[in-house]
Amino acid sequence: MLSTKTLRYLLTSVFGLALFIAGCSTSPDSGMGTLEVRMVDAPIDSAKEVNVVINSVQVNNSETDTGWVTINEPNKTYNLLELTNGAYAVLGDAELEAGTYEQIRLILDTEGNNIVFENGDIVSLFVPSGAQTGVKLNVNAEIEPGFTYTLILDFNASKSVVKAGNSGKYLLKPVIRATNMATTGNIAGTVLPAEARSQVHAIANEDTLTTTFADTTDGTFEIIGLKEGAYTVAFEPREEGYVGSDTTGVQVTVGETNDIGTVELEETQN
Repeated sequence: MLSTKTLRYLLTSVFGLALFIAGCSTSPDSGMGTLEVRMVDAPIDSAKEVNVVINSVQVNNSETDTGWVTINEPNKTYNLLELTNGAYAVLGDAELEAGTYEQIRLILDTEGNNIVFENGDIVSLFVPSGAQTGVKLNVNAEIEPGFTYTLILDFNASKSVVKAGNSGKYLLKPVIRATNMATTGNIAGTVLPAEARSQVHAIANEDTLTTTFADTTDGTFEIIGLKEGAYTVAFEPREEGYVGSDTTGVQVTVGETNDIGTVELEETQN
């Protein structure tokens, strides 16, 4: 029986091979390249679901007069909390004319966005201007003939869901980090005991770039889409009775997954 971690690495290798093959599937002579947009999530505690309805994904080429170009209209609800620990959703992919696409925007629906809390309460999320101007990001995606450019959108749910004063209402103000997958690497490992339900943070220069939740069955985790460099990986238990821990100097190399092994959290002293 394959372990969860082994199975994840095998799937990652298969996806990587598939992306390499797909990256060369468009003929360079056509003058077209392919843009693929993936979405991942930094989760939020105390919630079981954070549901976001995305109607359209569009890009803007600054070198032409075509304006916003729609690459996909998913009209679909995504539970952001399912997109953690290496999981992702493909929001769309399309062949585009070669050039620099400076911006991407997500057109969100005004209905169906909600947060489901651990206690079962369901609260609607209001999205300011989400259905009109959309959520815009500067990406500067360089589309080259014959190749696939994979854009990772890290949708930070913990920073995006904002309580509106004492009204009991919640706003969805998306905080999204965009990276080119070809310039990133990953960090993986295991934090035990799994019962601690640890959050795992990737920190650079005292800035928490992204977060994931370790698997509550075996403690494995994976953080994807990190720029090359050194990181501190912080482990924060969500259950009482355990002490958090930091691992410093974790190196990320482009195109590779750095497995930092197993981290054992100490129990608190009574």
